[in-house]
Amino acid sequence: MSRRIPFAQQVADRLRDLIVKGDLPPGGRIIERAVCEQLSVSRTPLREALKLLEAEGLVEISQNKGARIMSFTPTEASNLFEVIAGLESMAAELAVARLSENDLAGLEDMHERMCGHYEKREKDAYFALNSAIHDTIVKASANPVLIATHGNLMLRARRGRYMAIIDPFRWKESVGEHAAVMEAFRAKDPEKARSVWKRHLLRTGETVYGVLTGQIAGDAAD
Repeated sequence: MSRRIPFAQQVADRLRDLIVKGDLPPGGRIIERAVCEQLSVSRTPLREALKLLEAEGLVEISQNKGARIMSFTPTEASNLFEVIAGLESMAAELAVARLSENDLAGLEDMHERMCGHYEKREKDAYFALNSAIHDTIVKASANPVLIATHGNLMLRARRGRYMAIIDPFRWKESVGEHAAVMEAFRAKDPEKARSVWKRHLLRTGETVYGVLTGQIAGDAAD
């Protein structure tokens, strides 16, 4: 672990990753001894990390019962992704005019590598690059209010974005939508970028809703 980042934050980052990927399931209790062994940390930084995740709305800490993973409900997913679709589509529209040539080249490289991970069905590596592309587009909007609002929402919604690639059809569809937004950036077409990206995020929300309600099952990594 890097000592440049506070140790409790590093532990929180690792716990968040386990929550996002479902390794620590919603509603489940966090058994401190087991998690300490899994992460090779002591209880003090673990408890500090849990307080950070409580502030993000990912865990709930009870004085008598300890910590548990907060549930992610279908209604919450729908509400979150409706708002995120609006924010990210606005970001994509703004980014068309504000992306530098270097920024666009960086996005092209990330997109190409993400597609490579998709072809190999490397879900975790794909998800990491997918998230980086979304975050890069948001930052390219150069709108600090949009960026801050999006960052707060994604503390809860990133878990849903990972769920969306459970469905093989949606995973393939998502890659196509990423290709379409890259085409819009190359063509410097803000309207196309906005509409493609809004549909992309709304479809993600629909898929997450389907997973949470049991309408969609499967494993995209198979």
